[in-house]
Amino acid sequence: MRPMFPTLLAAGLAAVCSPAWAADPAPEIQRPTGTAQAVGAAHTLRTIPEACARLEGVFTADAALPYKYAVVRTSPQCQPRARFVDFAKAKPSLAGGWKLNDVIRVPNASCPSQQAVVRVWRLPADNTPKLDGQGSARVYLQEAKENAAAGKKLPPVTMYAAEMKVEGKACGG
Repeated sequence: MRPMFPTLLAAGLAAVCSPAWAADPAPEIQRPTGTAQAVGAAHTLRTIPEACARLEGVFTADAALPYKYAVVRTSPQCQPRARFVDFAKAKPSLAGGWKLNDVIRVPNASCPSQQAVVRVWRLPADNTPKLDGQGSARVYLQEAKENAAAGKKLPPVTMYAAEMKVEGKACGG
């Protein structure tokens, strides 16, 4: 009798290396499918506090554009520690250091076969401040202003980008 280990190993590798797995890596945040939303009802998809941003979406009655979403600033007083960038310009990819951060699925309440899927990507930045002789991180506002005015390179910040697609069959109407 031959051992089954090589066969099981080959089957396991085939499952892990399948194109579907490679195309959509596991997101950093795991979440269930969201609550079905009615057409015309604006809803928050996700808030990203460090970017002072909220993703807001709405199903429309327009067959050509069944779902719209926008990045909305959470508060004028909020001081962002991360940036939200345009997905088309940033072109996030795993090879570029981006991580699939979140996949948000929202069903259409009036058309259960259709759902909006928003994929949020994150590009982490190593922006750990340098420690002084006392082991504290000190940020001096005047020094930062002078460096910015002199055109010196500012420390990198984490960036976020999101793409939205509507999946499933459209309902007649």
